[in-house]
Amino acid sequence: MQLRPLDSADPRDVLRALRSAVLGAGPAVALGAASDLPDEVPAGTAVVVTTSGSTGYPKSVALSRSALTSSALATAERIGSGAWLLALPATYVAGVQVMVRALVAGRDPAILAGSFTAQTFTAAASAMAASEGGRRIPTYTSLVPAQVQTLVEAGERDAAVARAFASFEAVLVGGQALPPALSERAAALGARVVRTYGSTETSGGCVYDGRPLEGVRMRIADGEVQLSGPTLADGYLGEPELTAEVFVRDADGTRWYRTGDTGSVEDGVLRVTGRRDNVIVSGGVNVSLDRVEQAVRTVPGLEGAVIVPTTDERWGAASVVVLSRAALADRTEPDVLDEARRVVAAAIGAPARPRELLVLDAVPLTTSGKPDRALLRRLLAEDE
Repeated sequence: MQLRPLDSADPRDVLRALRSAVLGAGPAVALGAASDLPDEVPAGTAVVVTTSGSTGYPKSVALSRSALTSSALATAERIGSGAWLLALPATYVAGVQVMVRALVAGRDPAILAGSFTAQTFTAAASAMAASEGGRRIPTYTSLVPAQVQTLVEAGERDAAVARAFASFEAVLVGGQALPPALSERAAALGARVVRTYGSTETSGGCVYDGRPLEGVRMRIADGEVQLSGPTLADGYLGEPELTAEVFVRDADGTRWYRTGDTGSVEDGVLRVTGRRDNVIVSGGVNVSLDRVEQAVRTVPGLEGAVIVPTTDERWGAASVVVLSRAALADRTEPDVLDEARRVVAAAIGAPARPRELLVLDAVPLTTSGKPDRALLRRLLAEDE
């Protein structure tokens, strides 16, 4: 099957390509501006989404028509079917799935115009109001926690925003953990939030409020959350070894996706507790702290800097640059932070920029001479 790269990130262009690839007989579409992809992909492939993944390095995930539509149908079974609003980037799997769900329901999605703000969201939500046969058409959307926070903060001041937020039958929220306090504030405004868990490799969210969608199975193996079912990706394009490492099979042939997350299942409800690798999810974007550290250490004087994760009320997670006081030399802390953020943004992207500095007399070391990251995490936790 032919693979057609889509250079545009315009939601309308992505929607046209998806309609052809998922519902029609058109070529598979490649999203995410990946280079050196093959011209041909296995039969049944609909979309190839290039993502930073859990390692922070680009990986091209091949998703079949079957996986995408299975996810859309299972979502409709869980929360209902109706009209969808696209308020996320169209080239991310969450945005792709909003469009696929709409197409499977026989509708085009509404598309939020311009940048996401409380005002543009309210305008888009208001324009969706419609009915068929005298009955209101239920509306749905998908957001990340930072967008929820924007709406909550505005909705607590503006009744029109609160009404728009509460007008949706369900608001799927994924990409990272939703802080309980923020969830409670959203509920107080009347919003019906559904927490989702999944990744590009699972065609987006496949566990809703801790419970798997129809056909999806979950287990904990050696402390790691693993998922199985019809929504799994076919694998990583051109990377058979990585595919075999991440997508494993049982003796009975059942295929499981190794998420890299740690967690537990109690009474059938999944609780995710963290990552097995050194990656955070900030604003729905995977950020490799190893890569951030590599970039920060290119700044003169910061060769010994250490990057440590921390929680962030708005973005879910962020990073902190830990350095010795001597590393500042004659520079101010704001100047050093600005330089570090500029270098990281240029090397990796804006979502990876560190939030702040932690300046100590000396960076603590373990007995083996390595930075004591566990101690640094505890220090940060005590300051929060």
